[in-house]
Amino acid sequence: MLKFFNTQVGRLRLIAFLEGISLLVLVGIAVPLKYVYHDPSLVKAMGPAHGILFLLFVLNTMSVGIAYRWKFRTTTWKVLLACFIPFGTFYIDRVILSKYI
Repeated sequence: MLKFFNTQVGRLRLIAFLEGISLLVLVGIAVPLKYVYHDPSLVKAMGPAHGILFLLFVLNTMSVGIAYRWKFRTTTWKVLLACFIPFGTFYIDRVILSKYI
């Protein structure tokens, strides 16, 4: 298990998972709580956490793309696009990232 996190792709997969979960919690739980129950506390907590994970995902994707010599037009842009789509990071993990471990 530790070997999995010692590689760049392994770390990217972990960040992708965390970023995907944070997006789902933000959109699926925090935002409805804010607008239905007028309680913005979870949005205030999850918003910055998701933002940091988003930036880490983008930076790590670029780093892995350079290290593994991914062609931007065929691979890197797909991985980057995944962080904008709910469940996208989970899909990209299974389709692209899992092949590098």
